Amino acid sequence: MIRVLYVDDEPDIREIAEMALSLDPEFDVRVAASGAEALAQAAEWQPDLVLLDVMMPEMDGPAVLTRLRQDPATAAIRVAFVTARAQRSEIQNFITLDAVGVIAKPFDPITLAAQVRTML
Repeated sequence: MIRVLYVDDEPDIREIAEMALSLDPEFDVRVAASGAEALAQAAEWQPDLVLLDVMMPEMDGPAVLTRLRQDPATAAIRVAFVTARAQRSEIQNFITLDAVGVIAKPFDPITLAAQVRTML
C-alpha cells in the first residue's frame, strides 16, 4: 500500500481529496486538518507522500515542510504542495523548498490519484 497524507484546513476539500485518492486501490489515505496534526501523523504513520496545502492558519505548508525536514523521523518523507497560488514563479519557489511537486487548486478529483502517482 502507498500511504498518502492529505493536509488541508478546509473540510470540504479534505473530503473531496480523500474520496478521490481512495479511488486508487493501492492508496491508503489519511487526512489532517492542520500543520500540527500533519506533523503528528507523519511521525507516527510514516506516509510515502504528504500533500500539503500552502495557505493554512497557524502553520502554513512551507513551515510544516521545514519542520518535517528538521525531524530525523520525517526528514525523508516526500512532500508536494497543493495550492491555488500556482503561477510559474510560485511553483519554482515551492520546488526550491524541497517539494517533489505542486498540484494546482482546484484540482480535478478524477485525475488527482494519477497526479499523485507521478510524484512517488
